[in-house]
Amino acid sequence: MVTRPAIVVPFEEHMLANGLKVVLAPARATPVVGVNLWYAVGSRNEPPGRTGFAHLFEHMMFQGSAHVPKNGHFRRVEEVGGTANATTWFDRTNYFETVPSHHLDLALWLESDRLGWMLPAMTEEKLENQRQVVMNERRERYDNQPYGDWDERLQALLFPADHPYHHTVIGAMEDIASATLEDVHDFFSTWYRPNNAVLTICGDFEPDHAIARVQHYFGDIPSGPTPPPLPGKPEIPFATGGTLRETVESAVPLPRIYAACRIPPFTSDAFYAGEAASCCLGMGRSSRLHDRLVRTRVAKSASCHALPLATGASIFLLVATGYPGTEVGDLEAALVEELDDLGTLGPDEIARVAAGRETRTLRALQQVETRADFLSMYATLFGTAARLNDDLARIRSVSAEDARAWSCAYLHEENRVFVRYVPEAQR
Repeated sequence: MVTRPAIVVPFEEHMLANGLKVVLAPARATPVVGVNLWYAVGSRNEPPGRTGFAHLFEHMMFQGSAHVPKNGHFRRVEEVGGTANATTWFDRTNYFETVPSHHLDLALWLESDRLGWMLPAMTEEKLENQRQVVMNERRERYDNQPYGDWDERLQALLFPADHPYHHTVIGAMEDIASATLEDVHDFFSTWYRPNNAVLTICGDFEPDHAIARVQHYFGDIPSGPTPPPLPGKPEIPFATGGTLRETVESAVPLPRIYAACRIPPFTSDAFYAGEAASCCLGMGRSSRLHDRLVRTRVAKSASCHALPLATGASIFLLVATGYPGTEVGDLEAALVEELDDLGTLGPDEIARVAAGRETRTLRALQQVETRADFLSMYATLFGTAARLNDDLARIRSVSAEDARAWSCAYLHEENRVFVRYVPEAQR
């Protein structure tokens, strides 16, 4: 039996007096450095009537701060040959730059200025501008896109109204439209504090120098109060109480089904057996869905993912697209048959999944920006970046028996929802 080596990403962790968690991961192979800042705030933290604020605020963070003009963040980074961006999701918002290593100070200064001195630069004009940008983004990606509202429909079926995942990251149009400057100030003051953030630096730098520069730029930013608890009721049973479905007739080109089950969250050890099962079912050309649905032309495409969500429950997601004329009921029946058949998963399938996961992870970690993001993720969700180094061991430890038992426990007919899209011309 071959013993696989563990991931070994050298790093050290620090904590500033104001509560900012700092992860330093030197890697001197190339003269670049990745700076990654995770804030523990996402759509899960938005109460009813305030949905979409985390994503709106991601946009506002690029509108300038006390010492950086509007859009100056992007301009300064790009002037030195770097890149910058940000993303918002259910459990977090992250901001990141990759710059030549001798410009580390620039990235740290830019991030610290908008963390410590953002509010003085906020104006009604900037808010209105970005509110319109986000509303147009919703129209383009959700309201006027074929299948664009699938996640809104799916989340509403899968999670009760008082669960933090009931609404989408983009939020409701009326909530975005009603955001005021006072709301933005309150949101920033509540969530954008050093004690609610993880700063990771990865790449070509000396740790002693880097932590000194972090202290220089971030050390004087005051800590904030303990963030408030999540709204609603995050803890729910891993069952919907039956098979729920919604059929949507709309201007879509092909029939498609989005299916989901509630499963243990990413922060639970039980998640890893679910990840293995999802990969066996729908990851790549050797997966069951590709072999049994796509190759046989039951479906044009099919995939499956276990989403790494951290609040109460996560989502086991399947997507299958049919051909012109495919009956959506037949497509659903094919997916149900594959879900029911996961009780036959074998050791060879699980071994293939572990090898594929290892390859994808090691390839991703070669990039400093991805390595920094992984370290920030584990430090935020698990309290320590060390979780990264035993992550592969957890997926390797899953046996075929584990995956079979997990599938029976969580993917049964009392825990399934379906959103089914039917082309209007097919009625």
